Amino acid sequence: MGVAELLLKRKQELAEKNKREGNLYQENFKNENNVTLLPSGVMFKILQQGTGNLALISDTVRCHYHGTNVYGEVFDSSVNRGKPAEFQISKLIKGWQEVMPLLQIGTKAQIVIPSDSAYGDQQISKEIGPFSTLIFEVELLEIL
Repeated sequence: MGVAELLLKRKQELAEKNKREGNLYQENFKNENNVTLLPSGVMFKILQQGTGNLALISDTVRCHYHGTNVYGEVFDSSVNRGKPAEFQISKLIKGWQEVMPLLQIGTKAQIVIPSDSAYGDQQISKEIGPFSTLIFEVELLEIL
């Protein structure tokens, strides 16, 4: 077996593992209390309800977030950097585009995003492999 075939086989094995583990994580999360399931399969749970305005998909927002995979490995965190991030919602992955307009300013939520609404079959980093389910804890601080 050549190097290309070996790499492809490893990617396929990783993809299958990520699908399996992601589906298990999603099933468990779906059964927790107060989880909202969107038609796409994206799920979220309000951890702290805010009282501010709702953002539009075209808005730029400031938020704190902490992103992990189903194994608990952190792939990105504004919390760890100690500085909130600013994003135009329309430029984010589909799962964020769906949930952010549903959150009032001041809301903190846990979001579970299946790979279809994240990066699909792409290998983004060591922590985000093909067909990875992503978990975010997000706090919407303000609409800019």
